[in-house]
Amino acid sequence: MDKERLIEILSAKIKLIRTESGYTQDRMAEVLGISKKTLVQIEKGRLNGSWTLIVAVCALFRDSEVLQSVLGDVPLEVIETVAHDGVERPKDKTLGGKVWWKNIDVQNGFRIQQNLLSQHYRILDEENYRWYSSFSKEDTKEKFEELVKGK
Repeated sequence: MDKERLIEILSAKIKLIRTESGYTQDRMAEVLGISKKTLVQIEKGRLNGSWTLIVAVCALFRDSEVLQSVLGDVPLEVIETVAHDGVERPKDKTLGGKVWWKNIDVQNGFRIQQNLLSQHYRILDEENYRWYSSFSKEDTKEKFEELVKGK
């Protein structure tokens, strides 16, 4: 997934996110820092949101069931992975991927998981800390091998 595809997908969901939150168009536009006219254009599918708007939606509405139904349980992880074209550093204790993730490989205290919705990959350690995220299966496997050998 790339920025353009993520923008397209989430722009189409903004109205659902707004109604789920119980916001009027005026209130949603105010929260997102855009004009009501722009919000109406996005909701009618005439315009896609900007990357900045999509990041704001994911940050401000990260607990939205609509967002989670599209991106899984961690919308901000998907945003971060897309923005940085992968994330490589120990970070963020996760819940271990019990709902939105499937294990791809497990070795020496590390596991590769794939998100069932966004399809991105991540590497977790045995304490459920995220070490790496990417949409590239090959890059993830390469980093996984480095981590497994280094432990």
